[in-house]
Amino acid sequence: MSAYYDEIEIEDMEFVEAENIFFYPCPCGDKFRITVDELMDGEEIARCPSCSLIIRVIYSPDQFVVEEDTQDDKGDTNAKEDTTTPNIEIAVA
Repeated sequence: MSAYYDEIEIEDMEFVEAENIFFYPCPCGDKFRITVDELMDGEEIARCPSCSLIIRVIYSPDQFVVEEDTQDDKGDTNAKEDTTTPNIEIAVA
C-alpha cells in the first residue's frame, strides 16, 4: 500500500475543462493531476510529475459514469446522453 501525502475531495481540486484534468497544488510547487479518463477507469491516485508525492482523490464513481445508447424493442437507438463527455457537476464553494 502506498503512503498518500494527503486525501483530497475532488470538489477541492481545480478542473480544467479544455484538458479534462483535475489539478491540486503540490508542496514542491507543481500540481498533482488526474484525468477524467483515469477517474472513469476507477483510478483514485493523483500524481505530481515533479516529485514522488501522490494524493488519494475522494470522489463518487457515479459522477463519472457515462450512459450509453440503448435500443428499444423495435431496434431504434435512443441516445440518453452524450457518451464522449462525462457529466461532471462540481460544486464550488
